[in-house]
Amino acid sequence: MSTPIGPYSPIVSAGPWLICSGQLGLRPATGGGAAASGPSLVEGGAPAQLTQALSNADRLLRDNGSGSADVVKTTVFVTDMDGYAAVNEAYAAHFGDHRPTRSVVGVAALPMQAAVEVEVWAYVAPH
Repeated sequence: MSTPIGPYSPIVSAGPWLICSGQLGLRPATGGGAAASGPSLVEGGAPAQLTQALSNADRLLRDNGSGSADVVKTTVFVTDMDGYAAVNEAYAAHFGDHRPTRSVVGVAALPMQAAVEVEVWAYVAPH
């Protein structure tokens, strides 16, 4: 898992809830020289960044005993609402038939000049 780009926790457990901080479409850490240049966004604009951001959230969830099937709420922040249809397609492709509740919010800017950021809430039923 990559280091957060700010003073926050990437994921927190609160009872049966796992809450992922806003995830950007950052490439996963590959080691070697990549760490020296810092994190970078995937290419391909908002849809590609959303796909990567959701994959990053999935990795956080898996590392904490959960997965995308447990996601009940997402908030997607986008800098260009004109790209809503493409973002919606990428979102649907990621979740398939699973349909968590969702909000999409248009914002003026995001960290690292990202086109999209996603926050994820998952409910993990006690065993």
